[in-house]
Amino acid sequence: MAKEKTVELKPKVEKISDEHLKDLQKVVNEVNGLQFKVGQLESQKHNVLHELVLSQNKIIEMQDMFSTEYGSFDINIADGTINWDGDEK
Repeated sequence: MAKEKTVELKPKVEKISDEHLKDLQKVVNEVNGLQFKVGQLESQKHNVLHELVLSQNKIIEMQDMFSTEYGSFDINIADGTINWDGDEK
């Protein structure tokens, strides 16, 4: 007759240890804080991109004004001279 094996089962635990709970809460809070920071950065990025578009639109408006007033919008940003093509001087 074969000998029966006895397997000891761990008792079913209802809750994790306080130490593990604190560690888990710490990590979850870190993740939540980092996700919040990412949201803040994305919001700042959105605002900066919006400001960039507004500035680019101002350049386009100025180019139109320069073309009307001076006949060209190709201007040297350092000294204000108009960069005429060889034919236009």
